[in-house]
Amino acid sequence: MATEATGSPVDLVCPGCGGQETRPVDEARSGKGTLRENLNSRLEMAPDTSGDGCLHFIEGMAISLLIGGGLAYTGKEQDKPLYIVGGLVLAVVAFALTIMVVRGDSRDGAAARAGEERAERVWRPARYCYGCTTVFCPGGQPWPGQLTPEQFKKLVWTEGGYADQLPAGDKAKDAVLPEA
Repeated sequence: MATEATGSPVDLVCPGCGGQETRPVDEARSGKGTLRENLNSRLEMAPDTSGDGCLHFIEGMAISLLIGGGLAYTGKEQDKPLYIVGGLVLAVVAFALTIMVVRGDSRDGAAARAGEERAERVWRPARYCYGCTTVFCPGGQPWPGQLTPEQFKKLVWTEGGYADQLPAGDKAKDAVLPEA
């Protein structure tokens, strides 16, 4: 029952509550269904960047074509040049905004991939304690003490260089990290 990080079974004991019911964060689960998903999102290592750019591109193109193209088509059918110009301008603006969103998604994904190794160095050795619902590192490395799941998530995302991608309303965004 030794850990990979230190090789000592004593390190499996939570430094806060002394509980032995600890698991590596990648194995931590709490309850069923929504409770498990909630804990998993509180302990995630990186933002989910799978497929956002492609989906946003499709949405943007649909908006450009349906609204801008529809307005221009209506103007042509009803012989209203202002509708044609307005529809074309609206389609170009929607297309430009779509490109900006897709490029932002691409940058966010690149930041997550670039910081993955740095974040994993902090995330991998961490253990979750079910007794006091905190996260700690056996042996105090790479950080000493205990953190709430929100502080832990913020620490990992900060180490990875993508803390700016924490979603609005995520408690980790407002979590205060202890002084090192």
